[in-house]
Amino acid sequence: MSASTQAAPTREASPTASEPLFQAIMLGPYSLPHRIVMAPLTRSRARQPGNVPSPLNAAYYAQRASAALIISEATQVSMQGQGYAWTPGIHSREQIEGWRLVTAAVHAAGGLIFLQMWHVGRISHPALQPDRMLPVAPSAIRPSGQAFIENDMGEGELVPFVTPRALQTEEMPYLVGQYLRAARNAMEAGFDGVEVHGANGYLIDQFICSKTNQRIDQYGGPPASRARLLMEVMTAVSEVWGRDRVGVRLSPLGTFNDVSDDDPEATFGHIVERLDTFGPAYLHVINPAAAALEKGTAPDPAALRMLELIRKTFRGKLMLTGGFDHDSANEWLAQGKADLIGFGRGFLSTPDLPERFRQRTALNTPDSSTFYGGGAKGYTDYPTLAQSRGEAPKPCVDESWR
Repeated sequence: MSASTQAAPTREASPTASEPLFQAIMLGPYSLPHRIVMAPLTRSRARQPGNVPSPLNAAYYAQRASAALIISEATQVSMQGQGYAWTPGIHSREQIEGWRLVTAAVHAAGGLIFLQMWHVGRISHPALQPDRMLPVAPSAIRPSGQAFIENDMGEGELVPFVTPRALQTEEMPYLVGQYLRAARNAMEAGFDGVEVHGANGYLIDQFICSKTNQRIDQYGGPPASRARLLMEVMTAVSEVWGRDRVGVRLSPLGTFNDVSDDDPEATFGHIVERLDTFGPAYLHVINPAAAALEKGTAPDPAALRMLELIRKTFRGKLMLTGGFDHDSANEWLAQGKADLIGFGRGFLSTPDLPERFRQRTALNTPDSSTFYGGGAKGYTDYPTLAQSRGEAPKPCVDESWR
């Protein structure tokens, strides 16, 4: 039975749901027992060749199934959409089967998982593209920075970005079709929904932001035109999943991957208004006040204005990710600034993060040297509380796939 027709699961709520973090909430057709979401985390551990999810990836996600919702690592919708070595795709038969291992493991552990659909646009390199073609972008503007590729010796290497090729207007339906195919493949792979990645300076964000979009056709110019690709993708993907199982991620005021906008309040105000009318399962926003939150300082006034604008305009479920710990997440939820809180590095190093928050115990310390690439070390070997107490066995995964 497909994900679009199966009965929506109801997950058991905590008996001590007194904190905002542990209050149940409906998200589309799903009843979530708390509000702690696992944010997408690129880990560059897909099996090679083919960028295929493996049993090791399945073990990693199953360990974190106590999240109210898992949003998968960013997953390229096509070969053209890849921008980093060893990241998974959702465009081949082998990748669909690999992801089915992951979704089955998460469901067996009682979890929910959405696939984050990704096209990096210009944040790539010919070494990652089919037939070593140029990466594509809204405009032929070279980004600053470096691409992470696999070199001839099979090692990760940073190389300068190249000037991308500007997409032709006639190519845009084909581009939307990449997302449509990915949405169908995600359903076949057993996901519970999908998230459209429109943030972090990747392709959709490149179209949104004025610095990277200098087009003069219907996909450039005013905010409504620069948002056209996003809304076309949302419409196409929702034809597969229904709007109540499709989320979208944005990064207003973000500068990652060399993007910016001349008037972000006008641009994102328009986009959020359109999304509010569209009615997705949720809007996932990378917190523009994340840095201040982490430092315990007052957020920049522009960040506060943006957050207030989004909260006022979007009447659906709002998820914020970036800079939160247990206390600040509870505070922001209690103040009504968000409905769900995403945690990235917290889940990276602490698979049982909700339980640690319940018991107010320390989290594991993340090892940044193992964030990208490699095997089980720094991936599936972070202990849970039960494992630390000797009450559960340590995970054991056959790594012969590498």
